[in-house]
Amino acid sequence: MTAIRGSTAAVTGAASGIGRALAFELAQRGCDLALADRDEAGLQAAAAEITKGSQRKVTVHRVDVSEPAQIAAFAETACATHPTLNIVINNAGVALLGDFNELEQAQMEWLFNINFWGVVHGTRAFLPHLARQREAHIVNLSSIFGIVAPPGQSAYCAAKFAVRGFSESLRHELAMANSPVRLSVVHPGGIATNIARNSRTGAGITDNARRAESLERFDALARKSPAAAAMHIVEGIEKNRPRILIGSDARFLDLLQRFRPSTYWKVMQRQIEKAAAKAAAGAK
Repeated sequence: MTAIRGSTAAVTGAASGIGRALAFELAQRGCDLALADRDEAGLQAAAAEITKGSQRKVTVHRVDVSEPAQIAAFAETACATHPTLNIVINNAGVALLGDFNELEQAQMEWLFNINFWGVVHGTRAFLPHLARQREAHIVNLSSIFGIVAPPGQSAYCAAKFAVRGFSESLRHELAMANSPVRLSVVHPGGIATNIARNSRTGAGITDNARRAESLERFDALARKSPAAAAMHIVEGIEKNRPRILIGSDARFLDLLQRFRPSTYWKVMQRQIEKAAAKAAAGAK
């Protein structure tokens, strides 16, 4: 896209984390907004802060992205309210702690319905409207765990790899059809959000210390702020980047898995242990 100013963006998961930061970054660049989340109070607070002293048009929509009918209704309302809407950011996501044999099937399906099917349904609902714009952009949030797959993240990795595959294939389809719609897939590294704290725990986990240890590791590795991540994503939209890696950790792991596709976890494990030890030493 040539410029963000004058555009309108629909953003899911906009009440907190990267989604909220994206709303603020887009608004600062002159973009109107249709913000969606299950957390209606969080949405209202974000919208009030954005519109305070600005000319931006911001609408809020309570949406559970695991429900296709709610996504379809959101798209219909948002496009009717913002006829020139031309950016869609499928950002909403959740986390699930546990090894595969500690997860119930229903838990994996819960995560997939949000992290993968929420992206697919969001794309499908908005794509016909976007295709009628002079230029438009879809942004789908994957993860660095859509490129590498550490243990204890089987459900999350499966969904984020699926987002990556779906997005890359659709991007090629759009290009072959000479569509005005561009598509970026985003792979953030460690971002300091509450996704880990808000994560669910596998039904088979009985050791309460596991969750605390997981949060400590996440805090040690999550170095970049949501605001910095949002800035990189919006710049990626402006520059039509098909693939947006966020953070030096994401760039390193992307290269690592290319050169050591079968053994990258050994290197990752050492890096994680080193970062955890450093964080523990600093806390003393």
